[in-house]
Amino acid sequence: MATLDSGEFVWIEGALVTMAMRNLRKVKNMSKPTDFRIVTLISAGTEWRAVCECFPGTTRQASPFGEWFSVELVVGEGMEPVAFLHGGWGKIAAAASTQYAIDRWSPALLVNLGTCGGFEGEVGQGTTLLVERTLVYDIVEQMGDPAAVIAHYTTELDLSWLGEPLPMPVRRSLLVSGDRDLVAEEIPRLRTEFGAIAGDWESGAIAYVAARNGTRCLILRGVSDLVGSQGGEAYGNIDLFKDRAGAIMRRLVDALPGWIVQARV
Repeated sequence: MATLDSGEFVWIEGALVTMAMRNLRKVKNMSKPTDFRIVTLISAGTEWRAVCECFPGTTRQASPFGEWFSVELVVGEGMEPVAFLHGGWGKIAAAASTQYAIDRWSPALLVNLGTCGGFEGEVGQGTTLLVERTLVYDIVEQMGDPAAVIAHYTTELDLSWLGEPLPMPVRRSLLVSGDRDLVAEEIPRLRTEFGAIAGDWESGAIAYVAARNGTRCLILRGVSDLVGSQGGEAYGNIDLFKDRAGAIMRRLVDALPGWIVQARV
């Protein structure tokens, strides 16, 4: 077997594949509902396309929310079947697809890989966040107690089952979620009121549903772009987001077998 490693790609037996394919020995196309111990949710379309590029040759099947496929990854000394599901963007699709994945496949571990926006001056672009707590911030309660409503949709992720050493450098963090891109004028409040350093659209819903089902949940989000007082560096520059999201997703997929090992499921 001739191997030429060029960093992002590698030649194996005359075929060009991504680095993530080093963890893939065999692709299985499941035609019937099958339980998977590991299910990985991908939210945004850009993130999903980047993941699919990591696993060329898979046959993607339809779900009520998006495509899905399964692969067998080299995990430790053995092989682990893993399902990847495109759950969709925003809290509604995220909550519904999370419940769908749990009901269909009964995973021991639900993983969400994706991107997030960072607060300028609080976190660096490219940082991987290991999410310990999620909070839904775009709720406006004007009749009762706003703090109680926010608390209701705040989820603490129990990561006590996660072993050391972790397979990649991470920053443990709260992640705030809302059905919107981060608004520059809101960042000071999110920082002071909640101690937030980054935000996304889906993690709050995914963590909430997984917790209600008693399903272990691992959320890893890479900071694709920064938002500060002058706005967001990717706002009006979708190509910047696509490029950075692709690099983040490849890195997260490449590290996934290591996270599965440390999950001890």
